[in-house]
Amino acid sequence: MVQGILIDYEFCTGCHTCEIACAVSHDLPNNRAGVVVHHEGAWEITEDVWQDTYLPVFTDVCDLCEKGTAAHDGVPMCVHHCQANVLKIGNVEELAKDLAAKPKQVLYALKAKE
Repeated sequence: MVQGILIDYEFCTGCHTCEIACAVSHDLPNNRAGVVVHHEGAWEITEDVWQDTYLPVFTDVCDLCEKGTAAHDGVPMCVHHCQANVLKIGNVEELAKDLAAKPKQVLYALKAKE
């Protein structure tokens, strides 16, 4: 069973809590953690339509807290602390169903380090 994280970009507020939770729980420098939040915008696309999006991106450092040392009740710290509740962990096949139901989402399938 392959685990993944589904990210709903529509509601990410760019609070960086996922990034900070990962860095702190793994004793990593900020912006070098398993998840890093990027900001695209703010700029005008057309009149009254703006590009202003926050994009949590998972890096190769992410191991889904598989070792259990940083997880909270089996949930990675980034997911546990996400204030906007835009991160969801689970089986990739199940998360793919949620992905198909709504635009502006990304599904990361992550392989834990051995």
